[in-house]
Amino acid sequence: MSIAVFASRSNGNTDAFQYGICHLPGGYNQGVSADRRRARLVHERLLQAYGSPRWRPSLPPLEELISTVLSQNTNDTNRDRAFEALREQFPTWEAVRDAPEQAVIEAIRPAGLAPQKGPRIQRLLRQITQECGALDLAFLRQAPAQDVYDWLTHFEGVGPKTASIVMLFSLGLPAFPVDTHVYRLTGRLGLRPQGITADQAHRVLAEAFPPETYLDAHLNLIRHGREVCHARNPACAACRLLDLCGFGQERGSA
Repeated sequence: MSIAVFASRSNGNTDAFQYGICHLPGGYNQGVSADRRRARLVHERLLQAYGSPRWRPSLPPLEELISTVLSQNTNDTNRDRAFEALREQFPTWEAVRDAPEQAVIEAIRPAGLAPQKGPRIQRLLRQITQECGALDLAFLRQAPAQDVYDWLTHFEGVGPKTASIVMLFSLGLPAFPVDTHVYRLTGRLGLRPQGITADQAHRVLAEAFPPETYLDAHLNLIRHGREVCHARNPACAACRLLDLCGFGQERGSA
């Protein structure tokens, strides 16, 4: 099995895999071709510009999963405020799972979309309990990356980005999360086909970038998107990637 999350298994095995007390579904996605040389060059340029990013200490996988659900459609500050409020109000994840729905909604209001995120978190905790018997995802550390990805994404509300964040930042498994900045920049740089969705881009970029670069490349692309390659009025003249970027060159010659 390739180290890239979305590469196919050589044996095509579709049987269920068992780790700890949970069953992880088999199955695979086909790998895709990608411009790996260009991706590595983008990564090296961004390392020269920003260095290797510092990141907060990793959270346990269940905490990272809940934090990532809270992060949807909001910024890091509001996500962290909501996560801290949830942990302060409820001593355990079992308490969050069993709490009145409105109490969870009120606790996570700083994250925005609380009426949607609160019930989603509680459904997720209940489903994990039903399938695993306990709210403990430590067993995922023993499983192959593709099986972890398949298991996480079978939950309602857990898509490729959420699963990839849990894998990369909590479990140390190879995955390449694609947020709005990563999606925008990789499109402008020609690292993915223009017509694919952000969900589809996860497997394309996991093939494009070497696995050992995933964390630094992901975080530096986000930083570059925030500081230079804005959605509107990007600072193309100041961009270290301009010679690699057809979008920027066309914009400069217009």
